[in-house]
Amino acid sequence: MSRFQEIINGPLPVLVDMHATWCGPCKALTPIIEEVAHTTSGKLRVLKVDVDRNPQMAQHYQVRGVPTLLLFSGGRVVWRTSGVVPARTILEAVRMHTAP
Repeated sequence: MSRFQEIINGPLPVLVDMHATWCGPCKALTPIIEEVAHTTSGKLRVLKVDVDRNPQMAQHYQVRGVPTLLLFSGGRVVWRTSGVVPARTILEAVRMHTAP
């Protein structure tokens, strides 16, 4: 988890997709996350965290269901949502919560 802390405290905002391999909605969210990553290339870091392989992280961030998206800026969660959301919703959250 120390590498994760290093990343979320870095200069770029970080979008974390808390997911599980067995989760249908998580699979539906994957192309949306890829679109967001492509659209924000160089301005946003995107990470995927499998909650089954990282239960301590899911517990730490109080993830009760998947998919859950967490947006970090300056090392703290500035936005979170659960379920499948459109790319425009994610992009708007990034714009609102990470503008200088």
